Amino acid sequence: MLKETIQQLAAELHADAVANRRHLHAHPELSFQEFDTSSFVAVKLRALNIPFERMTDTGIVALLKGTAGDSDRVIALRADMDALPIEEANEVPYRSTRPGVMHACGHDVHTASLLATLGILHRMTDRFSGTVKFIFQPAEEKLPGGASRMIAAGVLENPRPHHILGQHVMPELEVGKVGFRSGRYMASTDELYVTVTGKGGHAAMPHLTIDPVYIACQLVGALQQIVSRQGNSLIPSVLSFGKFIALGATNVIPDKVELEGTFRTMDETWRQEAHHRIKKLATSLVEGMGGRCDLEIRKGYPVLENEKELTEAMRRHAEAFLGKDSVVTLDPWMAAEDFAYYTERVNACFYRLGVASGPEDNHGGLHTPTFDADERSLVIGPGLMAYMALKDLGN
Repeated sequence: MLKETIQQLAAELHADAVANRRHLHAHPELSFQEFDTSSFVAVKLRALNIPFERMTDTGIVALLKGTAGDSDRVIALRADMDALPIEEANEVPYRSTRPGVMHACGHDVHTASLLATLGILHRMTDRFSGTVKFIFQPAEEKLPGGASRMIAAGVLENPRPHHILGQHVMPELEVGKVGFRSGRYMASTDELYVTVTGKGGHAAMPHLTIDPVYIACQLVGALQQIVSRQGNSLIPSVLSFGKFIALGATNVIPDKVELEGTFRTMDETWRQEAHHRIKKLATSLVEGMGGRCDLEIRKGYPVLENEKELTEAMRRHAEAFLGKDSVVTLDPWMAAEDFAYYTERVNACFYRLGVASGPEDNHGGLHTPTFDADERSLVIGPGLMAYMALKDLGN
């Protein structure tokens, strides 16, 4: 009966979840600027008389206690709220009203889904014991990450959760399906900022210059051996440069070149060693060619590792709720998530929610101007999370 009750409540709350998602989608806010979004969530919580606390400038934490018995068990559920600096290309009634800002990663779905999960459990407090902690988190998309700031502010204390669950949309997966992976699932992410300084001059007389463009080109190529020849081939790693600025001209060699890139891996020990190797190679190569190298590595999110026993238990609950054929095993993903900070401190499970309308869905992928989600997922997402939470609490 637990499954049927939750499914019925999820269906009843679907219209509200869609309305909430469309409001959030139309009013996106960038990382650490989610003031209207936070206020919107607060209004919804007050309407249900749910006690909550503001944490950091825009984060919110709410608590819901079951009344079916005494239990000190606590589970936390997390949704992120920020949008991306992308101009939306979709022509839909709920299109972003804010130029250059869009919910292109589905955080509007995450927030609306968690509000609906709260709505389901709020109607079932007499059916469970224990406490559910709802974390509405800012700034997943920008270092140092809202999760790190929320943790520093005490989000994992008073009460401390035994487990934490996080859900993320997956446009490659059809509505009605979800995905899990035990162990290491998502990569660490570090940002590289490199300035190669040489001596500019006339392009017709390169022998009188120290050409930073040529040096930087050699550097980009040479650094790839850190992954391809120095790293263990069994450890997934990525080193990519997406920005190369050389403000010269057809006949002008500039004084400097600026590079920006990312290093990602699935192993924290190799991550630290790779940082050292990147710095050593970059410095020696550039200086050996007569230039100067200034390199900053901004350490980002850690490896996201799903605790095995919890994740396998959540997978079994998902199979019971949706059917075994609706649950898939995920491949490792070299993207990064600040949910990883929670996984370092609490047994955690981060899983994926299908939002594609079908195999011919032509919406864009995450972080693209045409990303959108099939809103039938706002029945599956809230219902499944509510069911898994109650099962984890022993109900």
